Amino acid sequence: MSEKKDFAYFSEESFKTDNIRAVDAKFNAQKIAFAPLTFMAVRSMLNLGILKAIEDSGDEGITADELNSKTGVSLYGISVLCEMAVGMDVIKLTKDSNSECERYILGKTGWMLLEDDLTRANFDFTADICYQGAWNLEESIKNGKPEGLKVFGEQWTTIYEALSSLPEKAKKSWFTFDHFYSDIAFPEALPLVFDDGNVKSLVDIGGNTAKWALACCRYNPDVTVTIVDLPGQTKVAEENAKKAGFESRIKTYSGNVLNEETVLPKGADAFWMSQFLDCFSLHQITKIAAKICQVAENKTRIFVLEPLWDKQRFLASSYSLQATSLYFTCMANGNSKMYRFTELVKAIEAGGLKFKCAHHNLGSNSYSLLVFEK
Repeated sequence: MSEKKDFAYFSEESFKTDNIRAVDAKFNAQKIAFAPLTFMAVRSMLNLGILKAIEDSGDEGITADELNSKTGVSLYGISVLCEMAVGMDVIKLTKDSNSECERYILGKTGWMLLEDDLTRANFDFTADICYQGAWNLEESIKNGKPEGLKVFGEQWTTIYEALSSLPEKAKKSWFTFDHFYSDIAFPEALPLVFDDGNVKSLVDIGGNTAKWALACCRYNPDVTVTIVDLPGQTKVAEENAKKAGFESRIKTYSGNVLNEETVLPKGADAFWMSQFLDCFSLHQITKIAAKICQVAENKTRIFVLEPLWDKQRFLASSYSLQATSLYFTCMANGNSKMYRFTELVKAIEAGGLKFKCAHHNLGSNSYSLLVFEK
C-alpha cells in the first residue's frame, strides 16, 4: 500500500509524548471542568451582541457602562460574561489613556470566534445540533445508538432521516458545517477526477443536496451524475439540479445503501463518496465497498474524499475532527467517527477494492482524496 506524501503534516509523536508542565496540565483540566459554562458564556456574548460591540470598539476598547448602553445587557451580565471571557483570552483588558477607566478589547481568540469561518461553523454546529444531546453521550456509548438525537424527536434512528425535519436554525447549522468542510476541497479534487478524460458517468453515493454533482456538471460539460441517497435528500438534490439547469445530466436513485435490496447503478466510470464513509462503522464501510465492487468494472475508479485526523496540517484541525467523532456517537448514528488514514483504507480494501493512491492536503481543511480500483 503506497501513499503519496506531498506535504508535511504534524507528527503523530505529538499524541505520544506528555511533556506538558504540571501547572499547565492543571489549567487544561480546569478548562475541561468548566467547558459547558464557558461555551455558553461565549454563546451568550455572541447572541447578545457583546462580543461584536467589543470588536467594533477597535483598539480604543469599550467600558462596561458603554457595553450596557449599546447592548441593553445589565452591568451584572456584562461583568460575569466579560470576566469569564478575559479568563479565556477571548477579550483583554486595557486602560483608558485619559482616565483610570478599564476597557475591554478583543483578543485574538475572540476574533477567531467572530470572524473565522471554520470556528463559526463548528461553534454553531455544536450549539444548535450537539449541545443538548451531548448530555446523553455516556448512554450512547453504552447502547451503541445516538441517544442524544431524541432532543429533536423520538422517531429518528439516525440524524440523516431527521435532516429535512430539523428546526430551521439547526438545519442551517448542520448543512453549513457539512458543506463548509468538503466544498472547500472540490476545486482541487475536480481535476484529479476528470482531467484524464476517462470519467463520463459518475455515481455520487451520499450526494446530499447535489453540491458535488453540480460542481461536476459545471467543470465537465460531458459528465452525467447519478446521486444515491435517502429519499429526503434526493428530493432536495432534484430541486437543486433543476434550478441550476442540470436536470438532464443529474439523476437520482433513492435508497439506503446498507439495505440488502439496494443495488447500486452499474456501468459508471467512477464512484464518488465525499464525507460519506465517516457516517458509517468500519464494518458498514466494508459492506458499502463490497456493494461497489459488485457493480464496478475493471476501468472503474472509486474516489473517497475524507478529512482524516492523522493527516491534518494543524493540531487544531485534528482536534476538531476528534471532537466531531463525538457528534456521530451521540447525535448522528452511534457507531461511526472521523477515521485515521490506515484504518479507513483497510476497511475499504476488505470489501474487495484495491488502494491505488492518496492525494492529501486538498483545500484549506486538509482533505484527503483516496483512489481505489476493483
